[in-house]
Amino acid sequence: MAKARKTKSPATSKSAPVPHLLGRSATMPASPEEAELERVSNPHADTRYVTRFTSPEFTSICPVTGQPDFAHLVIDYVPNKWLVESKSLKFYLASFRNHGAFHEDCTVRIGKDLVALLKPHWLRIGGYWYPRGGMPIDVFWQTGQLPRNVWLPDQGVASYRGRG
Repeated sequence: MAKARKTKSPATSKSAPVPHLLGRSATMPASPEEAELERVSNPHADTRYVTRFTSPEFTSICPVTGQPDFAHLVIDYVPNKWLVESKSLKFYLASFRNHGAFHEDCTVRIGKDLVALLKPHWLRIGGYWYPRGGMPIDVFWQTGQLPRNVWLPDQGVASYRGRG
């Protein structure tokens, strides 16, 4: 699991500390275990809305062959008190570049790490993996039912159809 770096809630501190990575030069972590996911206070915690992050060039390594695997990730969540700090998420996702794990493990782990950090009302992740060995693998995980009256657009990633 990534190291979680949590800022103080505005209710407990007049000025929440600035996240460690934000606005600073940083080195790309070598693995997800070294990465620090950070969170910031949600200024609209009283409102239900969807935040989406898309990573169209996610990479990891096949744990069997050592070959690179590529995916288009779409992460949707309904925040509660916390938002994921986007630079830390970018570095966290990039830390999988040399990490050996199966598609299912990468996709579900990312979702679970974000839920552990943010405790959102709802989260889903879609991992649309490009074919290797002639077969694409798509992995989907979510935390439960989408809250009522929240607009959620389609993830917008077409099923793989080859060159046809």
